Amino acid sequence: QVQLVESGGGLVQAGDSLRLSCAASGRAINHIGMAWFRQAPGQERDFVALIRRTGTTRYADSVKGRFTISRDSAENTVILQMNNLKPEDTAVYYCAADDGIVFGTAPTTWRFWGQGTQVTVSS
Repeated sequence: QVQLVESGGGLVQAGDSLRLSCAASGRAINHIGMAWFRQAPGQERDFVALIRRTGTTRYADSVKGRFTISRDSAENTVILQMNNLKPEDTAVYYCAADDGIVFGTAPTTWRFWGQGTQVTVSS
């Protein structure tokens, strides 16, 4: 089992930055895959970014060049640095983890989830 706790959400203006953290327990994060998803009201849960065991990353087209996913192995925490935020980035952001082999962009491929943290970007 992997337990995940997100933090760092808030209300910001367009163009601002936010740093989300996902603290993991139960497994070392460099032994599993980790990801961020987001869900806006009335919308499906969408892929944002992932980081594999190897440290390689993948991003949704909508956030490429603005968001960066990284790991702090000493703190067993995954970070999502979000720059140049836009109103359309407004959503609840969820951290996900999986101990499988292939890490996909569909939420159904991820076993463990946090409770989410709200990010609101005003125009």
